[in-house]
Amino acid sequence: MAPVLSADGLAVNWINYKTGLKGVQFKLDADNRRARIGIELTQPDAGIRELFYEQFGELKSLLHEALGEEWTWEAAATNEHGQPLSRIYKELAPVNLFSRDDWPALISFFKPRLIALDEFWSGAQYAFEELREG
Repeated sequence: MAPVLSADGLAVNWINYKTGLKGVQFKLDADNRRARIGIELTQPDAGIRELFYEQFGELKSLLHEALGEEWTWEAAATNEHGQPLSRIYKELAPVNLFSRDDWPALISFFKPRLIALDEFWSGAQYAFEELREG
């Protein structure tokens, strides 16, 4: 993905994508059972997290249009450490990160969705200006 520029024409670290908003992350995850790409809202304050989730809800049709598919929306979830979060994601299963035979499927799953997320975020990030911490 390194040679692929962002929607704004800039070089980007795709693995550690910077949204510019504290507690808003694009997360890619894969193991021996599944692969997942998503937007995770990890603000410690539940009320703030809910505001961010609601703002994403206002942009739901734009997000799904950019992605070309609908994703799963989870207002209340927990991460692998038991910490609360909200997330919007798409999952591919069964797939095994440790099987070379599955690598083409993983690349085909992650790459277009990550590029589409970047395209969506290029314009959508401005809808979060009022929620941005000083």
